[in-house]
Amino acid sequence: MLDVDVSKFHDLKGKVKRRMVYQKKDFFDYLIMLVFCSILSGSVYGWTSTLSVFIYILCAFMLVSFVIRHGFSLSVPIIFKRPQDVVLMFYYKLKNMHTVILFAMAFLLLENLIIYLTPGLPHMTDFTREAAIWLFFIHFIGFSIYRTVILFDHLRKKDKVQAFLMETQWKRKVNTQFGLYFEIFHGYLTGLLTHIVLLIPWYFVITTFHFSVLLMPLVCWINLLTAKRFMGKLGGWYYREHWLGHNHEFDFVYLHGPHHDALPSGMIAVAGNGFLEGVARYTFGIPHAFYNPLISFFNSTIDIKNDIDMHQYIPGVFPKLDRDVHDVFQHSLHHLGKLEPYGVGLKLDHPGASEKHRKMAKKMPESLHNSIGFDEKLNGYKWDNAAFRKYIKLYDKYND
Repeated sequence: MLDVDVSKFHDLKGKVKRRMVYQKKDFFDYLIMLVFCSILSGSVYGWTSTLSVFIYILCAFMLVSFVIRHGFSLSVPIIFKRPQDVVLMFYYKLKNMHTVILFAMAFLLLENLIIYLTPGLPHMTDFTREAAIWLFFIHFIGFSIYRTVILFDHLRKKDKVQAFLMETQWKRKVNTQFGLYFEIFHGYLTGLLTHIVLLIPWYFVITTFHFSVLLMPLVCWINLLTAKRFMGKLGGWYYREHWLGHNHEFDFVYLHGPHHDALPSGMIAVAGNGFLEGVARYTFGIPHAFYNPLISFFNSTIDIKNDIDMHQYIPGVFPKLDRDVHDVFQHSLHHLGKLEPYGVGLKLDHPGASEKHRKMAKKMPESLHNSIGFDEKLNGYKWDNAAFRKYIKLYDKYND
């Protein structure tokens, strides 16, 4: 049975304020958030590095696009109006941390202590650092190419993309050719910026700590066991993170908002994160960055590839999400105007699920394969609902 406690998952100090979209009053908060992205980038990647310059350019584009898409007003930023929300954000992150990530951090420090105490052994730390940096760039460049392929298919099938979106809440954004092209490119650049900012913790780790070739087999084995342990905690951890991202206004504006400010397309997706949100989650929640670079590369690549594919809610466009996936997955609704489900949105063993998905469910913890259970128990969510039936009709209409 799922461990579902409202006091745990819906704990919020102060007033709940549900948010799904940015408003013009958020302009200065959005600007400050982009400045934070640039500062983090400069301090880790180097102030004049190619990666940082790339981020500065993308941040400038995002700021201009915010004005074009939402307008702006001279409102006092939340961070000045309610500075305590910054403290609360860190409080919520720390409270939602599992011992798994603390173990991953401690094990990384232990490996570095062993390397320090045994300088005569051939740890080959220079080689492992160089290899780690290669893996880092292979990961980012590879996914940038993948996003670009997705971009081109959206442009190639722009009429289909527009026709589908015109039957959703996106119709006001894409009802002109300029609007359509702008939203497509905005989504593409959102994915690129989110990804390169999310990777800051990993880059910091591989350029700050050492990794031993001698210890690698043991370290990788321990890392894989740690990752498996975290998988058992992922469903509940994600629900709490995501719920805060929509119910704690500061979290939405500074962390999760960019993820919902772009088209419901795979090219925006980076493990479900906004720009700064990825840094926060990969520092205080998900332990990938603290593993051996080989395991970090492997886990991060799988997670982000799956997330890109599972966010392709515009049907008939690459990467196409199969119909049978929608039979067991309702996260699509969350990107088409509905707050719930806050959880991952899976129900792999419901009566209409395929045999393939039922077999998958047996290999996964209940908090993942039945992650919709968090919403059912905490929010009264109904799997069989009109909004999902409407989406499936649209999917069948535009999929080919």
